[in-house]
Amino acid sequence: MLITFKSATNADLIMHEKSGKEILLLLGKNPDEARGIITVEQLPGAVATLQQATAAEKASSSETATSPSETEPDDEPPVSLAQRAAPFIDMLERAIKAGNPVLWGV
Repeated sequence: MLITFKSATNADLIMHEKSGKEILLLLGKNPDEARGIITVEQLPGAVATLQQATAAEKASSSETATSPSETEPDDEPPVSLAQRAAPFIDMLERAIKAGNPVLWGV
């Protein structure tokens, strides 16, 4: 299943349900609600929250990083929160500049 985020400022942002729900949960939103809004007033806090979460994940992963010899050559590195959240953070930042909310499920 997919979650579509919309803002008058950007093209639609489509995420896999798992990634979208993870981001909504980080933002204090109910990920099980079919529809929702991040208001203009909430946007700066949402950006800060996601940036802090991605920085924390990066710090945590650098502390527990394994050497290349410890992984199988065919293993793909996992997709980080920073990679999944980057397009969403960009959407939020553009919405802040334009003064538009971000919606999902509409």
